[in-house]
Amino acid sequence: MPSHCITTAALNAAPNTTRLTVAGLVLVRHRPGTAKGVIFLTLEDETGTCNVIVWKSVYERFRRAIIAGRLLRVTGRVQRQGPVPHLVAENVEDISPMLDALLSPDLPRVHEQLGAPPLPSLSHKPKPR
Repeated sequence: MPSHCITTAALNAAPNTTRLTVAGLVLVRHRPGTAKGVIFLTLEDETGTCNVIVWKSVYERFRRAIIAGRLLRVTGRVQRQGPVPHLVAENVEDISPMLDALLSPDLPRVHEQLGAPPLPSLSHKPKPR
């Protein structure tokens, strides 16, 4: 999780109109013909999914990130209509280059330097008999 971001699980507990930042992989981009330029994004992090509403004026400012980004950091305000929170985007940043760090052999060391718990081993060791 990039710094200064909350998880989508924490978004679910955030009060209405709270300004916050989330980051996640883009699962869905949806631009209904009847939505008058509004785009809906679904982002996913390790705790769940997040619905993002992008108004036309915000889309025009961050068009490239919204169209091409695989990993986005979105800052906005929580909007609640019923039990499902949405994030109304104010700022959208393409942080897709951070995905390359997942392939780095230094990932476990960097992960620990950030204060996160150690990563599980991905090597396939034979099970003892």
